[in-house]
Amino acid sequence: MSSLGLALPDVSPPKGAYVPAVRSGNLVFVSGQVPMVGGEVVVTGKVGAEITVEDARALSRQCALAALAAIGSVVDLDDVAQVVKVVGFVASAQGFVDQAKVVDGASGLFFEVFGDVGRHARSAVGVAELPLGAPVEIEVVVQVDR
Repeated sequence: MSSLGLALPDVSPPKGAYVPAVRSGNLVFVSGQVPMVGGEVVVTGKVGAEITVEDARALSRQCALAALAAIGSVVDLDDVAQVVKVVGFVASAQGFVDQAKVVDGASGLFFEVFGDVGRHARSAVGVAELPLGAPVEIEVVVQVDR
């Protein structure tokens, strides 16, 4: 990843009764990742009001990096055989309909890191609120081969 100019953040400590990632068989399920630095959300607000699509897309990418860190806490990232599913939640202002453009930040990162293995099924969902006031949250499921 360093060859791509990317550095994984520290795994964010859970803010509740859950773990960042769980392996079940050959799948790793990642808890929803919000854009955090040092255990704190970096920006709050709704996309389409306080947060632009471009900024939200960058935050989505940051969430994807956090998801990779969470995956790396339970398996070696070299063992990822397929990014299976990405679900993006976007805290949306009234009338905002470009959730897919926001979640493209995460999707693009997975393709950048893994190539074709990073292509995945996806949902992009607009919501009224997200934990800690975050504008975006990304969850991921990956398949590993060992």
